[in-house]
Amino acid sequence: MVMVSDMTANTKTLLIVAHAPSPNTKKLAEAAYKGADHPDLEVKVILKSPQDTQPEDVLAADALLLGTTENLAYMAGLTKDFFDRCYYPVLEKKQGLPFAVYIRAGHDGTGTKLALKTITTGLRWEWIQEALILRGDWQEAFTTQVEELAMTMAAGVEAGIY
Repeated sequence: MVMVSDMTANTKTLLIVAHAPSPNTKKLAEAAYKGADHPDLEVKVILKSPQDTQPEDVLAADALLLGTTENLAYMAGLTKDFFDRCYYPVLEKKQGLPFAVYIRAGHDGTGTKLALKTITTGLRWEWIQEALILRGDWQEAFTTQVEELAMTMAAGVEAGIY
């Protein structure tokens, strides 16, 4: 899964890294892309799966929105793999990167949130808001919440707030 919006060379970039192993989590990834790629915003939006995301993608981004599932009270293995591959190549170069996350959690999402806080604290990334945790049984409202998060993040990137 790779989606890229068209923008000029000077346009800021929002990278969305979304683990989407199910139809519902795919809806969340698509909602994130839709929100960030709003026609009134001048932001280049790139949507990639964790396994397709390379350190170069993070280095080229002005902000990062991460979507992951909660698996066994932890982030998805492919999300962890993304961090394993990208951590050291971006560590010194992307300090202060604006960051947000949505977690699709069957339980409470706190283990995933804690793990992500630990990793991103080490990277010195800046959380723009608390984790959006989508708890319990699937609700269509989850897509609206993710779309709004992505749109807010893209607007902040465009305005230079983040």
